[in-house]
Amino acid sequence: MRRAAISAIRSFTSSSRISGSPAISRDLHASAGSKKIVGVFYKANEYAAMNPNFLGCAEGALGIRDWLESQGHRYIVTDDKEGPHSELEKHIPDLHVLVSTPFHPAYVTAERIKKAKNLQLLLTAGVGSDHIDLKAAAAAGLTVAEVTGSNVVSVAEDELMRILILVRNFLPGYRQVINGEWNVAGIAYRAYDIEGKTVGTVGAGRIGRLLLQRLKPFNCNLLYHDRLRMDPELENQTGAKFEEDLDAMLPKCDIIVINTPLTEKTRGLFNKDRIAKMKKGVLIVNNARGAIMDTQAVVDACSIGHIGGYSGDVWHPQPAPKDHPWRYMPNHAMTPHISGTTIDAQLRYAAGVKDMLDRYFKGEEFPPQNYIVKDGKIASQYQ
Repeated sequence: MRRAAISAIRSFTSSSRISGSPAISRDLHASAGSKKIVGVFYKANEYAAMNPNFLGCAEGALGIRDWLESQGHRYIVTDDKEGPHSELEKHIPDLHVLVSTPFHPAYVTAERIKKAKNLQLLLTAGVGSDHIDLKAAAAAGLTVAEVTGSNVVSVAEDELMRILILVRNFLPGYRQVINGEWNVAGIAYRAYDIEGKTVGTVGAGRIGRLLLQRLKPFNCNLLYHDRLRMDPELENQTGAKFEEDLDAMLPKCDIIVINTPLTEKTRGLFNKDRIAKMKKGVLIVNNARGAIMDTQAVVDACSIGHIGGYSGDVWHPQPAPKDHPWRYMPNHAMTPHISGTTIDAQLRYAAGVKDMLDRYFKGEEFPPQNYIVKDGKIASQYQ
């Protein structure tokens, strides 16, 4: 069954421009000889054996162990990634390639990069490389790449689900059933239709565009804010209207979906002041990154009802500690970071990682859209 990972989709459309200042580069591709590849993934424990295509966990190891070891490479896989005595830290000084996911990220700091004398390549099995200090990686001449497009459908579908869950006030009804209750009024007083509502996406890249396409049949009023305007043909196809000014768009929206990468510019973008500009009772979906939101500002706004519902699967930090305040705020529909790691997505990003490793060993270039840092330059979406 794991052969499916090899034959899964390997190429992804739409390229991203690379910008930044050049740096002295380490060798981009592998020199001859055995390489040490370290993969950091979450443990699946008893669930690992329940699906042969469960490749995104430590036990599944992206399905590439036999392939790597048959070529004489060392492949170490661990979930232990934090602190000076972690398993990952032991391998930092002599690893050549580090593979991680956004769902159980190995935080690659400037300090770790400095210690990693043999490191050449940082691969994200999935989309989103903000767990890496990209400036430090660029300055060190490292290559950073991800499997662009591998899970965008998965995330967009999840966002649509979360919108409906919040709009229809689904979770209180589910809890009533679990608790043996029956109180229609306790649900219906804040349940609505999505038709006719104004939905705005902050960011209209691959995921944002897919979401807009999926929302069109619901007859919503669709808005989007992005640093780049969509092609007119796609705008017409989705029926979405471009909003150049984010602060002008926010008060118009009944529902706001966050689809922008985490960068220095977007970190803490939604603070107390910006949230105050939104409609009272606004619903927010965030599958992008938790740090785009001011954590306490979200809690406070949910507590007074200014935010009518908040749903997403991204936290700061990750994994979220047991005392994270988002676990306990009212009217939330939070989950662990799961939206982009469906089995279908795992097959795609496992195949993408294998493809890039194969190219790395052969000295070949990656698909252009997969590069996040190349030759000392950082992709424009992370600027």
